[in-house]
Amino acid sequence: MSETFFVTTALPYANGPFHIGHIMEYIQADIWVRFQRMQGKRVHFVGADDAHGAPVMLKAQAEHTTPEALVARIAADRPRYLEGFHIGFDHWHCTHSSENTRLSHDIYRHLRTAGLIDSRSVEQFYDPVQGMFLADRYIKGECPKCHAKDQYGDACEVCGSVYAPTELIAPYSALSGAKPVLRSSDHFFFRLSDPRCAAFLRQWLEQPGHVQPQVANKAREWLEGRDGRALSDWDISRDAPYFGIPIPDAPGKFFYVWLDAPIGYLASLQSYIDSGKARANGEMRTFEQLLAAPDTRQVHFIGKDIIYFHTLFWPAMLHFAGPPYRVPDNVHVHGFITVSGEKMSKSRGTGISPLRYLELGLNPEWLRYYLAAKLNATVEDLDFNAQDFVARVNSDLIGKYVNIASRAAPFVTRHFDGSIDYPAGTGELLDVAREVLEQVRESYAAREFARAMRQIMTFADRLNQDFDARRPWILAKDPTQRAALQDSCARALYGFKVLTCLLAPVLPALAERVARELLGLQRPLAWADALEPPRRIHPYRHLMTRIDPKQLDALFEPAGEIPVPTKTAPQTPSVEPAGSSGAPRTALTATQGAPAPPTLSIEEFKRIDLRVARIAAAEHVAGADKLLKLTLDLGGETRTVFAGIKSAYDPAALAGRLTVLVANLAPRKMKFGLSEGMVLAASGETGGPYLLAPDSGAIPGMRIG
Repeated sequence: MSETFFVTTALPYANGPFHIGHIMEYIQADIWVRFQRMQGKRVHFVGADDAHGAPVMLKAQAEHTTPEALVARIAADRPRYLEGFHIGFDHWHCTHSSENTRLSHDIYRHLRTAGLIDSRSVEQFYDPVQGMFLADRYIKGECPKCHAKDQYGDACEVCGSVYAPTELIAPYSALSGAKPVLRSSDHFFFRLSDPRCAAFLRQWLEQPGHVQPQVANKAREWLEGRDGRALSDWDISRDAPYFGIPIPDAPGKFFYVWLDAPIGYLASLQSYIDSGKARANGEMRTFEQLLAAPDTRQVHFIGKDIIYFHTLFWPAMLHFAGPPYRVPDNVHVHGFITVSGEKMSKSRGTGISPLRYLELGLNPEWLRYYLAAKLNATVEDLDFNAQDFVARVNSDLIGKYVNIASRAAPFVTRHFDGSIDYPAGTGELLDVAREVLEQVRESYAAREFARAMRQIMTFADRLNQDFDARRPWILAKDPTQRAALQDSCARALYGFKVLTCLLAPVLPALAERVARELLGLQRPLAWADALEPPRRIHPYRHLMTRIDPKQLDALFEPAGEIPVPTKTAPQTPSVEPAGSSGAPRTALTATQGAPAPPTLSIEEFKRIDLRVARIAAAEHVAGADKLLKLTLDLGGETRTVFAGIKSAYDPAALAGRLTVLVANLAPRKMKFGLSEGMVLAASGETGGPYLLAPDSGAIPGMRIG
């Protein structure tokens, strides 16, 4: 065994569930890891939740819980996704851990000893209402370049300009809406501008294989600096209140989340080794010994949105921290995933929920194969198209791959009692297998998964064409053609075994079933198994179904709305959504002769995400008798809702009012546009609808409950 791989994916932020972008990245890494293991390589594949930072702290406050409890709740849901999509991490950890604290302190002290940590006073915006310094993403205002409104404090999403928060025109806090004030504070900086850092990074980027060429070019652009300016030093500290790792000997100061987050890779590896689980993977070395070993390769899979941190800060931190730390051997960058050419957006109904995919009973290996058939070694975006998904899976996996075994295996069990012989010998078959194996091996190793799938399906086409040409259904009718029948089926089933080995990194569950149920193996397939022609098979059992296009309808359709009661309680106003369905609805309440509604558990109630929203604009809807179009501000996010309140409100009088939004209701397509939630209103026989309004002091985006 010549190499040991330490493999990670980008750490998901611990303030929400996995989205389809996470799953795509994990599947990409998982395929590569499984391929390496089939080659006999030892791989340690670890992940972790990125737990620190202001967003986690603020979300916990909004939910009246602690950051630790919030992170634990999110983490408890991770296995449903990972196991559901057959993603085989060896260990899953958290950056809020003793290992990460120790390693972060150690790396910081080494950088300080190397003279690469500075302390200096800086002026930054402070929210007087929230009582905290504001990160760039919590400051909004008018872009100083193009004058677009409501732009973030670090970059304009309209013109693409990058600037300091203090350059914004009319800045305001995205948390409270208050005008921020400038205050001075001492911050710690990693001296990335130091000539030693620049020299090392140039050398690291020039070495082939560390990153893709287009990524290296982008990193060099940052390294050399736009407009001739040198790379800036990196602010690595944040002031209390902050959920993070305290900086040693600096009371009230915490490491910025982007310092300790990548160190979480190492913390997860150390936790994995110290737990003893690595021994089951054949690893007997300590954490320090493994990192220092010359045969270890540190490999990261990340998205193109975090290149800056992983190709500049992270390698420089590790290099100047010194042994046992090692710089990454490979940083593999991928693009984003879109749906039918559109950027993923839950509010627009163009997102794919991984959990909904699983709950609908869709085969996870359909998605694994489809993503593999589109992934390559570049950073270009990948598009999910429902029609293409159905066609590709049904054609390739069912029509080409599974089709071979479903047709050939019954002849062997019926006519030869499951025994396979090769009347024409195996020499030619082995030569073909070696050729295909090498082609696909090179593609997998280079992360050219789409090319690998094309090569595999080209081989499947050849097998199907050969089987059809030999016409075993005709041969089976002639006892004198018994050898020819055996030969035609043996060639097909050996080819099927080769295909199964080639597809095993992508279809691990199906490959395991084929190995156990059809081939009678009691272990996972190895790459070398493709060079062992099968000599016996068990009776064929159905392996995979086709996708029914109707199955995908539910994946993209909004979830069903709350049923509308047919009876209302007299003189008993109640609160109901006044959104997508048109007019406000009145809930059924307990009355004489009417049964009381079933009780609701606290967990069921918590599923409803109620948020404070400010009505930024209200307008009439042409052609609608009951609807007003509301533009709602959620404190950094804007939603459009069509509400059935036209009979009670003048649109001009609604602007600036606070109301309550059901924020996690699935968007509904209406002929007037997309309604992205519901506002709450009360109504009854005495009148209405009456919009609900939070008390004064409530801030857009606050959670209610």
